[in-house]
Amino acid sequence: MLASTKAATRYTEFAYAKNDIVLLGRESAGVPDDVHNTADARIIIPMRESLRSINVAVTAAMIMGEALRQLDAFP
Repeated sequence: MLASTKAATRYTEFAYAKNDIVLLGRESAGVPDDVHNTADARIIIPMRESLRSINVAVTAAMIMGEALRQLDAFP
């Protein structure tokens, strides 16, 4: 799945699976349109309107934490 500011599904509402692959783009430009259009799913981390983006490392940590929580996969 792709983390994107153009997505509609909140990262906490997505049903993660053990074989999911998380795609993250550049903080400044995201991913190319063809990558965005071919992703199986797109998720978003909601932000205040005045914010443009969240640091990509923080984004990855938030998404992975939620996926591990849902899958009861924390060590």
